[in-house]
Amino acid sequence: MMVTSTNNSTTTLFELPLVKATTDNLKGYGSLSDEYETTAIEIVTWPAQGWRSVDVDTGNEGGTTEGVFQFWWQGDYLYGRNTAVSDEYLLGWSCVPKAASKDNAEPDRSQVLLYHANYHPDGGQLFFPKNKTPFVVPLALPGDDVTPEDFVAFYFDGTQGLYIHPGVWHEAVFPIADSAEFLDKQGKVHARVSCDFTKEFGVYLATPLRAPEQSIPHL
Repeated sequence: MMVTSTNNSTTTLFELPLVKATTDNLKGYGSLSDEYETTAIEIVTWPAQGWRSVDVDTGNEGGTTEGVFQFWWQGDYLYGRNTAVSDEYLLGWSCVPKAASKDNAEPDRSQVLLYHANYHPDGGQLFFPKNKTPFVVPLALPGDDVTPEDFVAFYFDGTQGLYIHPGVWHEAVFPIADSAEFLDKQGKVHARVSCDFTKEFGVYLATPLRAPEQSIPHL
């Protein structure tokens, strides 16, 4: 935990541990993907509303949607656009938001500060870098009682993609570059359950944008 003072106010940053993603430490979160086209997306059957069950072979027919997830910095602001679901987002900042400027010509992009994360209860999601751009993804295991302490920042060198299981907490992916594009494949229903860290815990998640100094297994 780190407290930063800006313009006579304080902002609390929760610094995430950074690990290199491996087959072993991604268990429970998802998996590494070697090929975009052949990576299957899990689709979750619509939950029953009462004691009567959903009919077999129904409730999971929405299928998947695909597109490009674009990321770009504007000064201290990081934006994303997901063409698969026709949505655009402000993802975070390189410094505390009160000090952030879109016109900053020399930003320090060694980290991104996040205020939000979500999960998809209806299906999994695949992010695959188009140009082998290294990237970092903060992830937490399923469960609505999530806290900042549950998140781990995983580093990927860009040679493989990341597949995330349904229910896993995330907030897009964060390229170690000024801009990047990722192939995206996910459940077409695109249900989202969200957590606002600033409102629930009074912190921003400080996610490092670099390679870890060494590979440390996540236990």
